[in-house]
Amino acid sequence: MNDMTYILAIESSCDDTSAAVLRDGVLLSNVTASQAVHEMYGGVVPELASRAHQQNIVPVVNAALKKANITKERLSAIAVTLGPGLMGSLLVGVSFAKGLATSLGIPLIEANHLQGHILAHFIHAEDEEHADPPYPFLCLLVSGGNSQIVKVNAYNSFEILGQTIDDAAGEAIDKCSKVMGLGYPGGPIIDRLARQGNPKAFSFSKPNISGLDYSFSGLKTSFLYFLRDHVAENANFIEENKNDLAASLEATIVDILMKKLKMAVKETGIKHVALSGGVSANTALRQAFMNMEKAGQWKIYIPKFSYTTDNAAMIGITGYYKFLDKEFCPMDKPAYSRTII
Repeated sequence: MNDMTYILAIESSCDDTSAAVLRDGVLLSNVTASQAVHEMYGGVVPELASRAHQQNIVPVVNAALKKANITKERLSAIAVTLGPGLMGSLLVGVSFAKGLATSLGIPLIEANHLQGHILAHFIHAEDEEHADPPYPFLCLLVSGGNSQIVKVNAYNSFEILGQTIDDAAGEAIDKCSKVMGLGYPGGPIIDRLARQGNPKAFSFSKPNISGLDYSFSGLKTSFLYFLRDHVAENANFIEENKNDLAASLEATIVDILMKKLKMAVKETGIKHVALSGGVSANTALRQAFMNMEKAGQWKIYIPKFSYTTDNAAMIGITGYYKFLDKEFCPMDKPAYSRTII
């Protein structure tokens, strides 16, 4: 009798096909296949993403099982991202997970993609040591599709204190990178250029939104007009100033994010603060968090780089907690493209 709990996790919400295996909540493998096909289009093309997932899903799952050194027959359950995300991409992972769980006669566990990003802080591999944030804690969740301040009361209890009313921070970075002609995805490119630029070189408009909500569409428009006006005077303006432009844009976005987060800490009195999502890989944002801890203001939690982007390890830890509570998913439950946690 297998008294160990083995969870296979599958994540396919956007353009990364990922599979992970956890044994009793400890990560044994985390394999991800990324899709380079979208770079030439300047953004994720849903139809191409879906096709690439169909090609990647079997080899990625096989690689995760092999790396974990187990056979599929030893699995206790399968956790899968049901949403939110691109419907065509989600359906590949969800259909595969349902088929495999049915054939093995084991339960299916639903994971919410955003919940997974937050619970990435609880991922432990065999050779990793780090402290888990204690409940309740605040989490700044910033990615290409989301910018939220979340109060996390338990692994399955979330309170959204503030969120973007239009564009997400990652989306704004990608769009500004595109306008500068720098390519996609914009996050790593802007980050790299910003390290060599002056963050105070240029100033862009910051939104005046009440409460803890965010807005990034005004900044994006301001950036676009700023470039248009300067390029009209000097055709080489972007090329000559790209490092300073990237640094100034990054500094503005980090300032907007941190200002509301500091308000949330003040309002709740919670000083354990975590960072999650793809944009949490940004150097300046991580530094802003570290500065708050150095100043003795907060106790911070920042995930490993490999757990910031879309990955199955975060879906696996979500699935493991749900497995302990026997919170299983009916096989006929559909994937969903939009939701909040």
